[in-house]
Amino acid sequence: MKILIIDDEDDFSAYIGQALQDDGHVIDAVCDGVSGLQRIREAPYDLAIIDVALPGMNAFELLSHLRRNDHLFIMMLGRDSRIDVRVRSLREGADDYLTKPVSLSELLARVFALGRRSLRHRADSAGSGLIKVADLELDLFRRRVFRNRKRLDLTAKEYSLLALMMRKRGEVLSRLVLAEQVWDMKFKSNTNVVEVAIRRLRSKMDDPFSRRLLHTVRGMGYVLEDRGPVPGMRLHAC
Repeated sequence: MKILIIDDEDDFSAYIGQALQDDGHVIDAVCDGVSGLQRIREAPYDLAIIDVALPGMNAFELLSHLRRNDHLFIMMLGRDSRIDVRVRSLREGADDYLTKPVSLSELLARVFALGRRSLRHRADSAGSGLIKVADLELDLFRRRVFRNRKRLDLTAKEYSLLALMMRKRGEVLSRLVLAEQVWDMKFKSNTNVVEVAIRRLRSKMDDPFSRRLLHTVRGMGYVLEDRGPVPGMRLHAC
């Protein structure tokens, strides 16, 4: 998921941001509500994590603006553990509330649960949550990938890369697009992070099988599509 953290505690934002990034999410962070609202108006996010005690714009005022976005999930964080604060957050539109200091394992589990709800909201295949290209199948709800009914063991980044390419199946994606959307990094010509990830992904999802699905388009980027059997292979009728 693409997540925006809105919290004026820089160390805390960096702390949870790194954990979420390691879990395969794309993270941005700002320190006040006005900046957060502007970011969300400029770019699509799946989840906003908001500190209740924001400087400037009140967190609940921000919440009222954000609730107009049907595709955005909202998690509130606060040091106040009183039940009335949690109830107010949920009643005014938050999807979840966590008390600081947070347990990273609980945070990741709750973000995963919200992500599953987000995927159900916009899942492929009429709500099934499955994306298929030939014998390659990606289960958005369970974050599992199968090729020819064999489960593939992918890292968080490999899964994010494949999920993006399967959603954009048949579309050539440049190194710039992949770097920005999977790693949230501005592309630099001297980095080979995309090529390395593609090579590793290919070794797991293509090399052990007779049909190639992940293709390089010279000078343009990469595309995931079924082009039929590998040229030169002899198929025998049963």
